[in-house]
Amino acid sequence: MIKTELSAIYRDYIDCLNERDLPRLNQFVHSQVQYNAQQIGLAGYRRLLEKDFSEIPDLHFNIQLLVADSSYVASRLTFDCSPRQKFLGLDVNGKRVSFTENVFYEFEREQIRRVWSVIDKAAIEAQI
Repeated sequence: MIKTELSAIYRDYIDCLNERDLPRLNQFVHSQVQYNAQQIGLAGYRRLLEKDFSEIPDLHFNIQLLVADSSYVASRLTFDCSPRQKFLGLDVNGKRVSFTENVFYEFEREQIRRVWSVIDKAAIEAQI
């Protein structure tokens, strides 16, 4: 796949998340997706997102950095949001926090097949 095409697909995926258009998720995410080396499938991936949206109503994905090659995307996402209660085991309780996520995706036939995610938990801890 051409790098610009993969970047465009990824940007559309992020738009899908920000619009909370989860019925369209299967357009971007493989039915057998893995998340941090766990086989969770599309249904499990959707449940993760639904949980995030429920616990963080103002969650918005902002692409700060995006690098793509023929089958991989690396992205640094930024967040500025107010988790309702606990987030990553931390008692945030509605406090506004800013943090980043470094996330890598492997694509298979224009769909996300594998995701590796690392959230900057130390940044959140420093703010609460």
